[in-house]
Amino acid sequence: MERLSTRIEQHLNSPITDQQPVGGGSINDAWRLELADGRTLFLKTHSRPPRDFFAAESEGLKALAATRTIRIPEVIAQDEDFLLLEWMDGREATDYWQTFGEQLARLHSHHAEHFGFERDNFCGLTPQPNPWMRDGFAFFAEARLLHQGQMARDAGKLEKGDIRRLEQLAARLDRWIPEQPASLIHGDLWGGNAHCGPSGEPVLIDPATHYGWAEAELAMTALFGRFPQAFYDAYLAHSDVPADWESRAPLYNLYHELNHLNLFGGAYAQGVRRTLKRYAGD
Repeated sequence: MERLSTRIEQHLNSPITDQQPVGGGSINDAWRLELADGRTLFLKTHSRPPRDFFAAESEGLKALAATRTIRIPEVIAQDEDFLLLEWMDGREATDYWQTFGEQLARLHSHHAEHFGFERDNFCGLTPQPNPWMRDGFAFFAEARLLHQGQMARDAGKLEKGDIRRLEQLAARLDRWIPEQPASLIHGDLWGGNAHCGPSGEPVLIDPATHYGWAEAELAMTALFGRFPQAFYDAYLAHSDVPADWESRAPLYNLYHELNHLNLFGGAYAQGVRRTLKRYAGD
């Protein structure tokens, strides 16, 4: 950390007067930095990050912030092995979840003609390809499900039968999923990536930003325990997403289950196989 601190001080033109580790992350190391000029910053670092890892996150944060719909930490500086953001710390306001739902719906109202993003990025440490594609079903099949499936097969985490079912499911997504526009989404929206700003407002961190399906974003909010109902009520009141979106959540969340299988191992294989059998049979 000492050598890194020197580089950071050069970026910021201010000495670091205090640094405290911040817990909660499973991929990166995090620190709270106090600077001599009075600023408090959040530092994320990794000893061996993938190429352009923090550059991709920085661009994703800036794309979300440009919509002016929901609070995103300002990017202060970024290098190959670290990312510096403004420090965000607060207690939930009483209308936090209602506000969150309304603001996320406004974020999702930013549409593009194609699915994808201006660059590839990462979901966790997993490379996430974002080729521009007009067909949302093809995008989710090829750049999401089959991409993760190939990685899992190469690593010996899925069997031939699993891959066959995944390919069958991916080829007929339009049987279950309705046509949807390409919406700008956070891409990795679980509870750990929803924080509070200094006024108790919702703040999003750690994105896997791209233009994708809004329903897929909502589905992930329910993957590890649903957000409070006030969030969904507010979102649906300000969105065109149909009320039965949750019936399709297992299909969308298969991407994240596959990603967790690739990142963390076989404990997630059972959930992947359960979804594959539900939609692709034997």
